[in-house]
Amino acid sequence: MQVLEAPEEKDENEDEDNEMVSLCSTSHHVVRPTVTHGTIITDRKSIFQGHAAIVTSAEEVSQVLEDLYENKKIAHATHNMYAYRIWKQDTKCFVQDCNDDGETRAGSRLLHLLQILNCQNVMVVVTRWYGGVHLGHDRFRHISNAARQVLDMAGLIQPCNQQKKSRKKETS
Repeated sequence: MQVLEAPEEKDENEDEDNEMVSLCSTSHHVVRPTVTHGTIITDRKSIFQGHAAIVTSAEEVSQVLEDLYENKKIAHATHNMYAYRIWKQDTKCFVQDCNDDGETRAGSRLLHLLQILNCQNVMVVVTRWYGGVHLGHDRFRHISNAARQVLDMAGLIQPCNQQKKSRKKETS
């Protein structure tokens, strides 16, 4: 004779709890943005290097910074100034920001460069290692050149004719 056990009564919330645990415990492979590193510019012992990445959210901006700061040379640099511009299709506007990291007005100049180049979903970081000699306004030229060079290297600058077309659309 076979004895059948009565099925246990299930609590409706138990299934939901188990489902939540399985959702929380599944690991998602996070794809981090790829960072392109530019060539080094040296002037009077100061060194500048640009870094660029495609970003589509503030989280990715933070990830790029984390990845850069894992490099001890970059983490200990005098300044890591950056700017980013992200196009949000749902709101039809840009989310953009910049940070000087102590190099006065450098972040806003990087953001302005991204704007005039009509860059979308892009982050640019320029690292400066101060060499002990004040460069005056030449530092801005080097910061802009390092940024433009790495954006070009990464293929993030639109050709001139596409920039003109997109500007016409904005003014229409």
